[in-house]
Amino acid sequence: MSEPEPSKVEEAEDDEKTQPASAEDDEQDEALVKLFADMGIKPKKEPQDVPKPAPLFRSFDIAGIADLIKGGKAKRIVCMCGAGISVSAGIPDFRTPGTGLYSQLDKYNLPAPESIFTLSYFRRHPEPFHQLARELFPGRYAPTPTHHFMRLLHSKGLLQRCFTQNIDSLEQLAGLPKDMVVAAHGNFDSAACIECEEEYPPEWVKAKIEGGEICRCSACEGLVKPSIVFFGEGLPERFFQRATADMPKCDLLLVMGTSLAVYPFAGLIGYVRGTCPRVLVNRECVGDDGRPGGFDFDASHRDVWLGGDCDSAVQQLAAELGWGSELGELVAAGKAACAAAAGDGNDDRAGAEQRADGTAGLCCLPISCSKAAD
Repeated sequence: MSEPEPSKVEEAEDDEKTQPASAEDDEQDEALVKLFADMGIKPKKEPQDVPKPAPLFRSFDIAGIADLIKGGKAKRIVCMCGAGISVSAGIPDFRTPGTGLYSQLDKYNLPAPESIFTLSYFRRHPEPFHQLARELFPGRYAPTPTHHFMRLLHSKGLLQRCFTQNIDSLEQLAGLPKDMVVAAHGNFDSAACIECEEEYPPEWVKAKIEGGEICRCSACEGLVKPSIVFFGEGLPERFFQRATADMPKCDLLLVMGTSLAVYPFAGLIGYVRGTCPRVLVNRECVGDDGRPGGFDFDASHRDVWLGGDCDSAVQQLAAELGWGSELGELVAAGKAACAAAAGDGNDDRAGAEQRADGTAGLCCLPISCSKAAD
């Protein structure tokens, strides 16, 4: 008997493939599904196309952000701030080669630059921090346009809260009420003994440090330091309380001048609702490293990155909102007040002026807290 021609075999196979499933086939499929279900194996669902969410900004630029605010869709704005908003005041960041604070600490002969803000090192050698602290106390520098922009948001009833990594207290100097600011890494507004936690007024600490004395507790002889969060210390409880309460209410998140490298602060961007528009104002694009809740600028949905200088960005945004003259007046008044406080009428530290010893000050501490919120 001769073999069937190849073309005939292929046609027969094609006929079998195109035959409709019989009732017997359906019963076999159902039996297999039941068998697998009894074994705890569920059939995979065919992937379905997920519709792309609609953009939350009319345009992904300053005009689009202004449109959101003018349209009344942003009434509970939360600001997250880092060292970048204070650099134009003359206060250096930490790691910029040549100008960052860490590059200015060689004279203290530290085992590592971070040691000066490490609790264990401070216990053994408090002198370097006390020397540096003379330059850290607030009052030497004027708030920047970015600080005054947040003051504008508050005065217009649009600011829910300002979360800051900075310890310079320039937010309050710009006119933000103390309760509107969450200093994640502490500041100089209070001081306490690191052993018995006896509290001391910051004026007392400042007088001691400027007099060249080591601050010691009168009750236990422990070291007294400003309430700045050092490595080895937990973040203030208020940070976690306000994050839990404020972030879910946020309807526009402004992240300004931070590398989002330090947790738990950086994790706050993921605490807002999935429908909350988010804006990053920073020279580098950060926060889009794939972490849960991180930015996704490519999606063109709810995240906007404004690359560049914080002050320039907020000035453009203020102009787009019709607040340009108000912001300008606040900035001018802030500079005048700072100059008057300095007593010489010409002490404009809103530029990048540095002090004679090369140390311009400090804006934020790169604290990594053991009490992580993420």
